[in-house]
Amino acid sequence: MTQASIATRIDQDIIAAMKARDSERTTALRMVKTALKNREIDKRAPLEEAEAVQVLTTLIKQRRDSIEQFTKGNRPELAAKEAAEISMIESYMPKAAGEDEIRRLVEETLAGIAVSGTKLRAKDIGPAMKAVQARIQATGLRADGRQVSEIVKAELAKQNAQEEKCAKSSSA
Repeated sequence: MTQASIATRIDQDIIAAMKARDSERTTALRMVKTALKNREIDKRAPLEEAEAVQVLTTLIKQRRDSIEQFTKGNRPELAAKEAAEISMIESYMPKAAGEDEIRRLVEETLAGIAVSGTKLRAKDIGPAMKAVQARIQATGLRADGRQVSEIVKAELAKQNAQEEKCAKSSSA
């Protein structure tokens, strides 16, 4: 799916929402279209798919923060509105990877790094995350950064524990 198809889908959905007199959906879609257009203006070139997805990801993060604030402020009706916007925005994004899928990609990526001769320690989360994120993006999926980070940390810790166990048994 290219940026043009995302923009085209949003334009078509704006028209459909206007015809259905769904003012909340129309407003939310216009907000998404404006965010994409502003990013395009900042870049001074048409957005590529990855950039459009990044804009949508940012909008979702903003809404999650708002939900948290509205929940703390005892405003459930506003939190519900933000949650509805998140689900609407997510419909334009690539398929989200499940935890098992993320874990598999993390294990494959870290195994590939180990095969290349690079030893990753628990403190090497930065390079590991960079490699895993590139792998996830290459598959056309999307994943929550926090979730990926937790899985990468767990896998690195597990690998380090196995290496230490092997080292102790070989020295004994």
